[in-house]
Amino acid sequence: MLLALAGLAFPMMVNAADGKLDGTPIGSERGYDYEQKAVVMNVQGRAFDGDFNTYFASDVRSYGWVGLDLGEPHIITRVGWAARNDGVGPGRMVCGIIQGANSSDFLDALPIYIITENGKIGAFDYGDVNCTRGFRYVRFVSTGDSRCNVAELEFYGHPGEGDDSHLMQVTNLPTVIVNTVDAQEPYDKEHDIKGNIIIINENCIDTEASGTIRERGNASRQFPKKPWRIKFDKKQNVLDAPAKAKKWTLINNYGDKTLMRNIVAFEISRRLDMKYVPYCQPVDVILNGEYKGCYQLCDQMEVNSGRVNITEMETTDIEGDALTGGYFMEIDGYADQEPANEWFATPHQTPVTIKSPDDGGTPEQYNYIKNYFQEMEELVYSRNFDPVAGYRSMFDADSFLRFFMVQELSGNPDGFWSTYMYKDRLDPIIYTGPVWDFDIAFDNDSRVYPVNNISGFLGFSGRASSAGRFREFASCIINSDIQAIEERGRIWSLARNDNGLTSSDMLAFIDEWANVLDKSQTLNFKRWPILNKQVHMNPRAAGSYKGEVDYLKQYLSSRFTRLDQLMGYDPSISSVKNVFAVDGIEGICVQGGSIEVTTGEEFSIYAPDGHIVFRGQGKRESLAPGLYIVRTAAGSAKVMVK
Repeated sequence: MLLALAGLAFPMMVNAADGKLDGTPIGSERGYDYEQKAVVMNVQGRAFDGDFNTYFASDVRSYGWVGLDLGEPHIITRVGWAARNDGVGPGRMVCGIIQGANSSDFLDALPIYIITENGKIGAFDYGDVNCTRGFRYVRFVSTGDSRCNVAELEFYGHPGEGDDSHLMQVTNLPTVIVNTVDAQEPYDKEHDIKGNIIIINENCIDTEASGTIRERGNASRQFPKKPWRIKFDKKQNVLDAPAKAKKWTLINNYGDKTLMRNIVAFEISRRLDMKYVPYCQPVDVILNGEYKGCYQLCDQMEVNSGRVNITEMETTDIEGDALTGGYFMEIDGYADQEPANEWFATPHQTPVTIKSPDDGGTPEQYNYIKNYFQEMEELVYSRNFDPVAGYRSMFDADSFLRFFMVQELSGNPDGFWSTYMYKDRLDPIIYTGPVWDFDIAFDNDSRVYPVNNISGFLGFSGRASSAGRFREFASCIINSDIQAIEERGRIWSLARNDNGLTSSDMLAFIDEWANVLDKSQTLNFKRWPILNKQVHMNPRAAGSYKGEVDYLKQYLSSRFTRLDQLMGYDPSISSVKNVFAVDGIEGICVQGGSIEVTTGEEFSIYAPDGHIVFRGQGKRESLAPGLYIVRTAAGSAKVMVK
């Protein structure tokens, strides 16, 4: 069990040459002696003296460590550990990380083992290591608030620099490692802490580059499991993300015990054909040798190719066509916490933060988008629904409706508290998106639980949040514009009938992700044992990960039924060509048991019941005979695989 959780699919066997290693004890300079109740200096050797009754504990409660300088690189093949001989010692070994490094400051440190169970008193536990890189420095780092309590450590291996052909991941998920200068912990949203950022995927280095880390978020910053923003010094292609960028977010999901609410909401956004869906990949995170749990590595909400793909403005863009964009904004309930030159409030009390240009832009840019947004807002509040001269001449109802549907299906009480919008250069229209932040959605907020007992739309119930009077702005469109009401039913029906936005398909999607997350969630809730607790806005605690996932599934299953009534679902509306060929849809080829799209674009294949069979590029082979729906940017068609 230990090896499986540590991601050691092929444990390296210890051979006769792999003896117990000796070296110079190193570690936190200031130790702590519980018997004397005093700080003691330079007692790292206690962890290597062969006496189970002595121990090393650090004076600092978190990021304390102890290890060996081996003098030269060694391939580590086995590690051993014993817990401090007292009541709390065994439990403080859980989620402890054993690392290797070749720099004495540990900026290049990599994990080689994670301890997943209580340690023993008076005896060693051992684990095999499968890491092909050699390390001069090896160390044990315990979890937070535990003072690095350890009685004994042992390392086995043989000299050698090795290679990077097989590195350790904490679980099946990618592992993100952040090592900061002087092991400094991020402490606010303003100060960037310098360090080295390493991402391991498929047991190899995916990304390694210098950068910085700082806290991010608002309410989520108050949790013991902190959210962070990392910023590389140079733009990086990370994992399979579409954007090459410097800034990335690590979402902590402390109150979301499914660890997947954002993933599910982003998939809903994708099936509702929103133009941009944030990248989101679950990862395990280690900061300065301390295991922090399961996070989601996501895009930073910013202007960037592959993200919000609009023109990025320069400070010289202060007149003419250049002044018209692009602008990225947030209807923001926290706007008044930003510097005065980075946000504005409209006459209708809508608080708007300017996310791009940076720092609110130049005075000319700030005033342009402020006046432009207010002019658009006046048309909305005047209920000018004329298709040429009304609010649609400045605002895209279609993207706003799709955004609204994501919020309502997910039951997000903060949908109108934080709403992103953008305007590109030479385009008179303000668009809505992308969606973001669903940790308290899907019946995970005591203020609105149970969402399905609310008679109308959640966003207009008065129990959900609203940034200023933005709820009134939304109502002018969604509840008063007859054309928008008709479009609402059409968009919803097309997504339900053509795009796999069905209860059965989304429940299957959740089950698939629960399986992917299983090993990581097990470790996460050992690190943060909160499954029996109501934290943040939780209305209930299931007591198990499976129970939390079941809550999510139960909510979503009922929500489809409720929203079909509210949205005006029509099962007869479809854009799929009612033919068994592909005439008129460019690039779709069907041959034998395969479907191929030759244009190189991403496409989706759905079974007739709406369940997604494939999403990707190129060709899907080995399909069972039957009817499928193929969807590309050019359209959708029913095809028969024989």
